[in-house]
Amino acid sequence: MYLFKSQIRYSECDSQARLTLAALLNYFQDCSTFQSEALGVGGKYLKENNLVWVLSSWQIVVNRFPGLCEEVETGTFPYGFKGCFGYRNFFMRTAGGETLAQANSLWTLLNLEQQTMAHPTERMKEVYEIQDRLPMEYAPRKITVPEGGVYEEAIVVKKHHLDTNHHVNNGQFVDMAMNSLPEDFAIRQMRAEYRMQARLGDKLIPYVVRTPELCVVSLRSLEGNPFAVVEFISNGMPG
Repeated sequence: MYLFKSQIRYSECDSQARLTLAALLNYFQDCSTFQSEALGVGGKYLKENNLVWVLSSWQIVVNRFPGLCEEVETGTFPYGFKGCFGYRNFFMRTAGGETLAQANSLWTLLNLEQQTMAHPTERMKEVYEIQDRLPMEYAPRKITVPEGGVYEEAIVVKKHHLDTNHHVNNGQFVDMAMNSLPEDFAIRQMRAEYRMQARLGDKLIPYVVRTPELCVVSLRSLEGNPFAVVEFISNGMPG
């Protein structure tokens, strides 16, 4: 397990001085990066071996968004490898041990030279400590997009949307989808399914389905193929 402590910054807060979902996602993503770098299987190692981990799906369950200056601890660990896939949990908790949020994620390892999926190397299997997965309610990876939605204004991919792999960062997809949320929508859970890479200059057309408890945003190409599908469930959802 990898852990790091922090304090919620003003730049990470919304208008209510609480951590945003986008910032929470960045904490989780940074935490896994810190662990990989600390174990010697981070960016340099992946580049030398023509490998890259691509995020396939997120599930983030929020109990409470921490407030400005609150001290938090973020942690992550892998709980399994299966073929070309890696399974990883995340959590954020207060200094007093209150669980603020938990997450599940699925990653796919790709060989960039051969443009194929790849199995984790022996070194990866050796250094990553596999632990029991978190006790949370695990949702399916696939997200169903209901009918009856509406199309919204296209989003053009800019340079600030890109990551070191030169395609749209997974967190940027979630940020784009959040623009379609109703003003008073209180997020309890977010799921994201990533289907295609989007690059500089691509146009993403949001197809949005809203109910009082649910908002599903399918970010589609001009041909109608989804780059990513993001589902938000509100605090008003039963259970």
